[in-house]
Amino acid sequence: MEETYIDSLDPEKLLQCPYDKNHQIRACRFPYHLIKCRKNHPDVANKLATCPFNARHQVPRAEISHHISSCDDKSCIEQDVVNQTRNLGQETLAKSTWQCPPCEEDWDKDLWEQTSTPFVWGTANYCGNNSPASNIVMEHKSNLASGMRVPKSLPYVLPWKNNGNTQ
Repeated sequence: MEETYIDSLDPEKLLQCPYDKNHQIRACRFPYHLIKCRKNHPDVANKLATCPFNARHQVPRAEISHHISSCDDKSCIEQDVVNQTRNLGQETLAKSTWQCPPCEEDWDKDLWEQTSTPFVWGTANYCGNNSPASNIVMEHKSNLASGMRVPKSLPYVLPWKNNGNTQ
């Protein structure tokens, strides 16, 4: 039994295609081949049923109940189910000891402490009064090459900005 089990795991073992008896496929490519060949042979595919324990098992529809009762892969699945039910009773979930760290942020308070000057793009922005570097001016940095400037207006009027006025 163990020898056949090891033999079935060999990826280079040749398996016969259930759709075309002339096809000999390596075990590692067999699932891909089954999908492809099922599409190419729909008449044969309608006569075969897929094993619920192993999709590689394509059995004639008349024999599927016998196959299900004697499928080797059924015992593996049943054993997994038994192991899961045993472990379910034995597992105890550990209580989490994680606690949320104390929050020192107060966004409402921060809003009231901010300076009343609005942000304006492209103007020098001073640091807030609470900062130790309150006298430092943060300057706008330009990524343009020297000698180039940003245009003061768009080269054309956008249609949605025109408001129906033709100039």
